[in-house]
Amino acid sequence: MQRPSTVRKERDVNSNLRHANHTVYVGAGSNMANRLDNLRKAVELLNRLPRTSVKKTSAVYLSEPLGFSSQGWFYNAVFELRSALKPETFLVHCKRIECLMGRPADHMKWGPRIIDLDILLYDDSTCSQEHLTIPHPELSNRKFVLLPLLDLANPTHPLLGKTMRELLETCPDTSSIERTGHTLLTIS
Repeated sequence: MQRPSTVRKERDVNSNLRHANHTVYVGAGSNMANRLDNLRKAVELLNRLPRTSVKKTSAVYLSEPLGFSSQGWFYNAVFELRSALKPETFLVHCKRIECLMGRPADHMKWGPRIIDLDILLYDDSTCSQEHLTIPHPELSNRKFVLLPLLDLANPTHPLLGKTMRELLETCPDTSSIERTGHTLLTIS
C-alpha cells in the first residue's frame, strides 16, 4: 500500500500533465503521392497523440523544392497544436508518424518525401540538442514555413526577437510559393 503523501504527489503530477497547455507549431510538407491527402493524414495522426490536439491548420501552399531541385513541388502547411508532451517526446511521435506514413528513417536530405514534420516553435522555448533544435534552425530562411505560419499567428522568434512577419520581410528565400485553394480538415 502506498503512503498517502506519495499518492497525492502522483496525482498532482498527473493533474499538471493533463492541464499543461503548450502551444506547438509544426511545419508539414509532402511532394509524393497524393500530397493533400498526406497532409490531411498527418493532421489526423497528430490529433491522436496523447494529451495533444490540433487547434488550427494553415492554408495549403505550393512551393518549389529547395536543395535537390529534380523532384516534384511540395504542398506545405503549418499546424497549431496544444500538447502536454515534452518537446523530445513530441519529436519522437512526429518521427513515428513519418515512418508510419512511409518515410524511411534513412531518407535523403532535401529529397522527395511522403511527409515531413518539423517542430517550428514550442511555446517561446529554445532547445539545442543533437536531434532537436527549437526554434527550427531554418525557420527564418523559409517562405514555405513563414507564410503558412502567418495564417495562424505572428509569434516572436525566441532567439531573434523578431515577429514572423518581420522575418518574412527579410527572408532570403527567393523560391516560388503560392497559396492553393486547398484546405485541411477543420479541427474544433
